[in-house]
Amino acid sequence: MTKEPHVQKAIAALPSAPEIRPEQSVELLKELHILTRDGKLNQDSRRKLKQVYHLYQFIEKLLLELPATQAGITLADHGAGKSYLGFILYDLFFKSLNKGRIFGIETRSELVQKSRDLAQRLGFARMHFLNLSVAQSAQSDELPESIDVVTALHACDTATDDAIAFGLQKHARFMVLVPCCQAEVARALSQHKALQLARTPLAELWRHPLHTRELGSQITNVLRCLYLEAWGYQVTVTELVGWEHSMKNELIVARYIGRPKASAAHRMLAVLQEFGLEELLQTRFKLPSEVTCRQ
Repeated sequence: MTKEPHVQKAIAALPSAPEIRPEQSVELLKELHILTRDGKLNQDSRRKLKQVYHLYQFIEKLLLELPATQAGITLADHGAGKSYLGFILYDLFFKSLNKGRIFGIETRSELVQKSRDLAQRLGFARMHFLNLSVAQSAQSDELPESIDVVTALHACDTATDDAIAFGLQKHARFMVLVPCCQAEVARALSQHKALQLARTPLAELWRHPLHTRELGSQITNVLRCLYLEAWGYQVTVTELVGWEHSMKNELIVARYIGRPKASAAHRMLAVLQEFGLEELLQTRFKLPSEVTCRQ
């Protein structure tokens, strides 16, 4: 039997890419340039979609663990950029719930405005976009006093640390972090390199600038994990996607369990002392009072 013309037209409009989920907004994927105007995926878009889906799977499990409330779940996405993650989360999870809010935090005003316009066109009324730095957002009255989930996907350098500080202040139940371009520790290592080379053979690990950068990145994430544990979070570290897709690939998932871990604080202090980084205790890695009182 021959289908009616309008039915044939509707079928032809469906995306041909098998990666696209049936419940997804095709218009959204086209606006995000994940789909071409004729519903196709190129290789670069397929890579982006794979990363976002993979991260979505991690976050969806966490969202399902949260207790149901009248107001719904709150999520803050730091360094949102074009808000790929926020829009996908809203489309696949928040949209059908008819409650809950997503806040996209981004410093580039043009991206914030584009995200606001797109959310309005799609009817995503519970998405809010703020033109703020991560640090500024912690003081903004445009965000609620508590946030259930904090995400930071490739927030550069210390913006990931600001996102952690934001999550602690907002009593986040979960934090999902993919760090990027960590440079602060590498700078500190370089500053004291001559002294450290004389003090310990371990300083050979960062004698060359390339090694300084790589080691600084590794130490930064180790310190972040210990810091979160010291504040009462259970931490899991895994890969976001395969290394062939992105070198900024480390995924840190922190779950609040309410038991500050003194042993993690002690190990963090030891690492800072071993590498001559004690100054960071006054900035990035301030410990809970109940832990510092035991030192």
